[in-house]
Amino acid sequence: MIMNSGQDSAVLDAIDKGNKVVFMDIALGGGGATDSSEDGKAEEGKPLGRIKLELFVNDCPKTCENFRQFCTGEHPDPVTKRPLGYKNSSFHRVIKDFMIQGGDFINGDGTGKTCIYGSSTFSDENLTTHKHNAPGQLCMANSGPNSNGCQFYITCKAAEWLDGKHCVFGRVLDAESLMTVRKCELVPTKGGANQPRYPLRVVECGEL
Repeated sequence: MIMNSGQDSAVLDAIDKGNKVVFMDIALGGGGATDSSEDGKAEEGKPLGRIKLELFVNDCPKTCENFRQFCTGEHPDPVTKRPLGYKNSSFHRVIKDFMIQGGDFINGDGTGKTCIYGSSTFSDENLTTHKHNAPGQLCMANSGPNSNGCQFYITCKAAEWLDGKHCVFGRVLDAESLMTVRKCELVPTKGGANQPRYPLRVVECGEL
């Protein structure tokens, strides 16, 4: 989905720099059809807000394009030809004062990997220009060097020990978006995997 940015000055400023801006609309709960839901449709859950993300296209073009296409849904499944991407996926890991992690639309639990480049993973790109030096940094999750796929995380505070290990390829664009991240950060979790007790869902996403 590609939406008109209207008169949003932050979005326009990012685009003027040659970057891209994407968004994710987040809801808490819902996602499953119940007996009480009309026509058996999935419940929508409680809206938490929108996260706008500026992608550092000039510095991390390959990583940004992978993420952008999963936001817009323009990358098709090679077998079914249906759109692949973050819509209707969830944040499967939340650690207060650290980060929120999502993007596993394959398995939903942090084990799934895929990318737009014809394989399940792609190589690290530019681990030096941008740092984990503030809340709201958008970064690739991985399982070691050169294992980037579809999973990502957004920092809730500085995490300098991850510098040089994970690609920082974007940032939360504005204060309102960061507030939505904070709402996600405060969702109660369960178990050692820090899984949210209630589904933390991407109900819509796209490019601005």
